[in-house]
Amino acid sequence: MAKAALIALPLIAIIGVGISYFYSPLHTFNALVPKDSGSRLVVEGVAYGENSRQKLDIYAPHDDDNGPRPVIVWFYGGSWNSGSRDGYAFAGRALAARGFVTVVADYRILPEVRFPGFVEDGAQAVRWVRANISEYGGDSEQIVLAGHSAGAYIAAMLANDPQWLGEDRAAVAGLIGLAGPYDFYPFDTPSTVAAFGDWREPEATQPVTFADETAPPALLLTGEDDTTVKPRNSEALAARLKEAGVEAELVRYADVDHIDIVIALSRPLRGKAPVLDDMADFARRETTAGQ
Repeated sequence: MAKAALIALPLIAIIGVGISYFYSPLHTFNALVPKDSGSRLVVEGVAYGENSRQKLDIYAPHDDDNGPRPVIVWFYGGSWNSGSRDGYAFAGRALAARGFVTVVADYRILPEVRFPGFVEDGAQAVRWVRANISEYGGDSEQIVLAGHSAGAYIAAMLANDPQWLGEDRAAVAGLIGLAGPYDFYPFDTPSTVAAFGDWREPEATQPVTFADETAPPALLLTGEDDTTVKPRNSEALAARLKEAGVEAELVRYADVDHIDIVIALSRPLRGKAPVLDDMADFARRETTAGQ
């Protein structure tokens, strides 16, 4: 049996027990899959705040002699109630191997916080990156925000709603969202009710509310078989951005569901969909890496 198939069998078993287990902590998946050799973990568990979950890891290309690299800040998914950065080395290493200094950030989750706590943490992590990433070979003026599912939501809020990043938003060159919830009010699932149900202005929790001409370019990726966060979310945000005159590319992958789209970043499963290629091409195009 081929090596990829041997790896895929236990991964299928993991996925089969449910999304919440898969997200939290994803250690088994991350331990099983081979990592990209053209990248390295530069530093682990750096605090960007005082809370135990306000930490981040930084990955970089092995060849770091080409001057400051554009930065990708990655937020993982988990329904705002689970997840851990140490389950995403496969994603951090994959993006770093494509030439980006990549930051994988933890953030506070339910029940410790509800909206906007996890968005506030995302903003704090990005501000830390702006202030410190040059020490690790990154370009603090060329940042792409990226994420999957709940993490794509955080990235989209930071990219579109100016209140979170303030002046630091000027350094955001683009947004990459994988299967993100951007237009999901009214709240009709246990996770959205728990995370957002008590907020006094529900519309203020939705990324589509803030999509206007000041937003950065966006690449919105979704799977046609995603029944967890339906493709209409990506379609709605892409349409709103285009109406405002902002570059917004929508990509729908056939035969891809909510989990497929993120594990396609791993080496053995990239044949499922060209997620990594699409992310890297967009990030290069929107930053100095493409100049």
